[in-house]
Amino acid sequence: MKINDKPYKTIWFENNIVKIIDQTKLPHQFTIKSLKTVEDAINAIKKMEVRGAPLIGATAAFGLVLAIIENKDQNFIKKSSENLVKSRPTAINLKWALDRVNKRISGTNSKNIFQVALEEARAICEEDIKFCKNIGLNGLKIIEEITNKKKDKINILTHCNAGWLATIDWGTATSPIYQAHRKGIKVHVWVDETRPRNQGANLTSYELNEEGISNTVIADNAGGILMQRGQVDMCIVGTDRTLSNGDVCNKIGTYLKALSAKDNNVPFYVALPSSTIDWNIKNHKEIPIEERNSDELSHVEGVDKDNKITKVRIYPQKSKSLNLAFDVTPAKLVTGLITEKGICEASEKGLKGLFK
Repeated sequence: MKINDKPYKTIWFENNIVKIIDQTKLPHQFTIKSLKTVEDAINAIKKMEVRGAPLIGATAAFGLVLAIIENKDQNFIKKSSENLVKSRPTAINLKWALDRVNKRISGTNSKNIFQVALEEARAICEEDIKFCKNIGLNGLKIIEEITNKKKDKINILTHCNAGWLATIDWGTATSPIYQAHRKGIKVHVWVDETRPRNQGANLTSYELNEEGISNTVIADNAGGILMQRGQVDMCIVGTDRTLSNGDVCNKIGTYLKALSAKDNNVPFYVALPSSTIDWNIKNHKEIPIEERNSDELSHVEGVDKDNKITKVRIYPQKSKSLNLAFDVTPAKLVTGLITEKGICEASEKGLKGLFK
């Protein structure tokens, strides 16, 4: 996808350095950051300089490559892998990517281990690009069906950022939108602000603007009344972990959007690559839900009159807060899952029908 009309991916490797787009600076500053050590990769994940389940997985894979560059000792590589896993517990792609690289390098001699790990990290990225593009082509069919019934502009509501900035390219929830736009379908996107980190306002709206797609930022709680008014034709969100029974763990607030959609007969779709499916956990209560720093709630970042990024407190210093980062949307509220292999119902039967 593009920034200032120049195509970018969210992460790449050159000269033994991992390059990322520092998303904590967006939309106010476009900054490319270099990760030179495994600790740099861990901090990039923890500080959300990279975020989104697929991108976190890719960063972890490249992080292990950086660890190998630092020290080929098996104990160091093992410890680095363990530390990377701990950096973000909810997104399943992180462990999936590390397991995949570790499996490839297992038994590889020290002379070849770097090249083997690098090849696998790059393969993970290329695979994600392919999967996300296919998600877009599969989701496009749904948008086209709505277009056949409604000839004018299609209004789509999305939550948080499941755009190309959350993946390597194309995105998950945004990929069908980009495909529809490129096919000439008139699309307008309602962008949930997505408190407390405002990934919708800061990232989704930013990338849609760069692609020339009509969008409007709304407060998180505005989606319900827009659905009541008939101003939302469908919802598409991403996911950090989807269980084999179809339950969806995603950014806090997703569950409330699904409830509103159900009450107003608005189709509610979840877009995901197969790397985000957790085939092991059967009960959503077992999903590790991150509880983040209360500063994310009590402070907001923006630019001041001198165009410098600054942080300000927005509520009383003595006030307590609970900052849960994710919630779970039950499968019964999900119209369908859009994957790289097709669209299925949110159920074990549906998923296993695609992924045998």
